[in-house]
Amino acid sequence: MRTWLKGSMIVGCGVAALMGAFFAPTESQAQQAKAAAYKAPRGKDGKPNFNGIWMSNGMANWDLEPHGPGPSVDPKLGSIYAIPPSVGYVVGGKIPYKPEALKKKQENFAARAKEDPEAKCYMGGVPRANYMSYPFQIVQGGKDIMISYQYAGAVRILNMEKPLKAPADSWMGTSNGHWEGETLVVDVTALGDQSWLDRSGNHHSDQLHVVERWTMRSPDVLMYEARIEDPETFTEPWTIRVPLYRQVEDNAKLLEFKCVVFAEEMLYGHLRKPAGAPAAAPADNGKQGKGKNKQ
Repeated sequence: MRTWLKGSMIVGCGVAALMGAFFAPTESQAQQAKAAAYKAPRGKDGKPNFNGIWMSNGMANWDLEPHGPGPSVDPKLGSIYAIPPSVGYVVGGKIPYKPEALKKKQENFAARAKEDPEAKCYMGGVPRANYMSYPFQIVQGGKDIMISYQYAGAVRILNMEKPLKAPADSWMGTSNGHWEGETLVVDVTALGDQSWLDRSGNHHSDQLHVVERWTMRSPDVLMYEARIEDPETFTEPWTIRVPLYRQVEDNAKLLEFKCVVFAEEMLYGHLRKPAGAPAAAPADNGKQGKGKNKQ
């Protein structure tokens, strides 16, 4: 039975690969042409209307690069939270790390169970917050644009007027945007070095500069593209592309998710006093000694 199954899987995979190689180019070209011709609905200001709740349903948050399946960080969980395979989201397939930065990425991966900022309920940062497995809402106002994220309650304001310079680094950085036809272009700076790019430990320094491009491909698909530049970490700029999908449930809404309470044990559990440990003796601040002298 095992031999038959193994042989069938090999044949099946071979046929699938052949069919993919035969049909994919034509389908891809057709999809690209359709996407390029699509014109998003307009708001009152005449600009493309991105209002709505969006979410990635892919594997970008697991690992931006192409990768195979892998075990969970905790073997006791079995296949729950096991790493799903992915064709990747990096244009060109590989992140151009400097040698020392690649070593740091590998160290991050080994320690991801406790060191991943997502495990600690820290804000996702840019670009990661846009492809985590949590929804976010885009609200276009009269001038600026707000993006509200369910995870960790993060919020971004996209300044659509004269570019602003941030006074200090922050988790979500400073975003200055403008329109280029159907595309919203956002220049993001002042990002700290604490966020990761995914669960696999891909990282950056505080020199990170991200240029986002948001373009509607269809009424319910928003293509997210981010050009990433960080001369301290990478040998050259590189780009990711991640499709985002409109949440179309009848009662779709952005619900509050306060994850801090779920991270407290991991972050501060070691500070808890062991059960049965004697209470610490109160400090006398020298009062007992003074009393003895009086006697």
